[in-house]
Amino acid sequence: MGRTSDARERILSAAETLMLSRGYAALGVAEICAAAGVPKGSFYYFFASKEELALAVVDEHWTARRAEWDRALAPDVPPLARLRRLYESTGDGLRADREGCGVVTGCLLGNLALEMSTRTESVRARLREVFDEQVSLVEGTVAEARDRGEVTVADAGAAARALVAQLEGQVLFAKLYDDPGRLDVLWADSLALLGAEAAAEAG
Repeated sequence: MGRTSDARERILSAAETLMLSRGYAALGVAEICAAAGVPKGSFYYFFASKEELALAVVDEHWTARRAEWDRALAPDVPPLARLRRLYESTGDGLRADREGCGVVTGCLLGNLALEMSTRTESVRARLREVFDEQVSLVEGTVAEARDRGEVTVADAGAAARALVAQLEGQVLFAKLYDDPGRLDVLWADSLALLGAEAAAEAG
């Protein structure tokens, strides 16, 4: 059982790495198995199709990332400090990625969302759920900041969607320009979007 489980994890890990660097459509099952060091038959023991594998990769990736989001947004500091910590954690991840791979590969979820925009509805649906979850996490933080008088936005949900879109967009630019520093503008842009500076002046 241990070896079987290890083979599945190797397939998932190899698929995630390859999807980050090559995308989904260009990958074949044989290539994934070769990278994982498992026979091709092992793939179909665990996954009925490449689409099913992609769903498992998304779930595995988001489980790890969700833990990072939970740590960043933990209520041990004021809400705006949590948001800034989330940005810093994301930037640190991109820098570590660049040091390890030589390039910024971006966000697996964002990469797949762009690639799957016209295909594979099951993966698109799961990605929508993940991004909705991210928005919900940020919305709670924004709502608390608003209740404390630290931001002036009326609709915490709309602001959270804008913040997640802004974060994902800057990660995309970091990949495009191979520069994690593209995230450096996030904090100032977010304060402006939230009306944080106006709230501070009013206080």
